[in-house]
Amino acid sequence: MDPRLRGDDGFDRLSLNDTMPTPTELTIRQQSKLLEIAFDDGAAFSIPFELLRVYSPSAEVKGHGPGQEVLQVGKREVGIRGVEPVGNYGVKPLFTDGHESGIYTWDYLYKLGKEHDSLWQDYLQRLHAAGFEGDSGRAPGTELPGAAAKPHACGHHH
Repeated sequence: MDPRLRGDDGFDRLSLNDTMPTPTELTIRQQSKLLEIAFDDGAAFSIPFELLRVYSPSAEVKGHGPGQEVLQVGKREVGIRGVEPVGNYGVKPLFTDGHESGIYTWDYLYKLGKEHDSLWQDYLQRLHAAGFEGDSGRAPGTELPGAAAKPHACGHHH
């Protein structure tokens, strides 16, 4: 039997017995800057911290709607200082650049792992389109052209 069910609105629905793969193992590799994750369907992925950070599912990165995405720059050396569980459905990495608002569901981590190569190429193309040559946009301390200077701890621009 096909697990897809047709709803009253004409859209396909997944029946309750159609489940997404769930993780069986999650390891943070600090030295190589990789999140390794294995799933119960046999898939296993090594996802670079940088890719996780630039594709954060947070509103800060994704915006609040299509076309509001914010290109992340200067994340080549970003680390993860911890990972907090979020229910039974995901994790929240605590990045060394202070970003802590992205909740990565198991489905989203699976997508990042499976589509790693195309997502990475898309990221590099967006950096190039923003005026960064080579991988210069990935260097720590890089800012988007025209970005306002960040205020010092006292709140003033010096």
